[in-house]
Amino acid sequence: MTWKSVLGRVSFINCDPVFHSIEGDWRLLSAPPSWLTGHLLRRDCLTAPIPTADYAKNSDELCLLPDIAIVSKGDVGSVLLFGNREVEAMRDIAIPTDSSTSIKLLKWILGKRGLDPRLIEMGPEINTMLRKCDGALLIGDRALDAALEGPDTVKLDLGKEWVRITGFPMVFGVFAARKDSPSEMITKAYNDMLFQYRSFINDEAVRNQVIMASSKKLHYPESRVERYFADEVSNLFGEDGIEGLGYFLTEVCGMTERPTWFQPIHSV
Repeated sequence: MTWKSVLGRVSFINCDPVFHSIEGDWRLLSAPPSWLTGHLLRRDCLTAPIPTADYAKNSDELCLLPDIAIVSKGDVGSVLLFGNREVEAMRDIAIPTDSSTSIKLLKWILGKRGLDPRLIEMGPEINTMLRKCDGALLIGDRALDAALEGPDTVKLDLGKEWVRITGFPMVFGVFAARKDSPSEMITKAYNDMLFQYRSFINDEAVRNQVIMASSKKLHYPESRVERYFADEVSNLFGEDGIEGLGYFLTEVCGMTERPTWFQPIHSV
């Protein structure tokens, strides 16, 4: 297999509905969000869901796939600020090494509140982070784990706060490809991923399979996983999501040019 047959995927459950049964002609490369950006740029994979902030930094080399993303329209449940004290009283916050979008978003939210705590990068382990700092930012499955174990330590859901401030959905991750990759292969990847997600949405049997597999993987109650996929994170976005993406790229990332969207040769 060459890199043209490899799809990058986030090593969290937030993309399980897209990748659950997609293997077939594809091999999957699983990695933390910010690592996937490097894999994509180095041609280790054909497409990947990468942090939105990373797309802004590399938009000259990358294009966005339409319709699919990692989106929240309120509570996201898996991008959370934990703390030993309230946000306004935090003197320092531990930030993880595996996401750039959530860090950019946290800085922006803190700025909106007139706050400027010290941000200290460290490995994403909640107990270590909170021993050393007043606050800790976690994303993905680690955030879900920490929230289940210590719900009282959750001080801010960044997805909810973004929607409260802007009124737009928050696009945490975008599916991207290199601009110089073969269009027919990107189209096939796009169609296959979109087909998988639409099957998850429209076919109860497929949906139940994904929920059961994700629940087993993380040892969560199926009801928690079902709520996560139904109410907190989505892999499909429409016009409001595109508006939210544009606002984030411009206002938070300082991107001045318009995003480049891939045009599938034929789509499902």
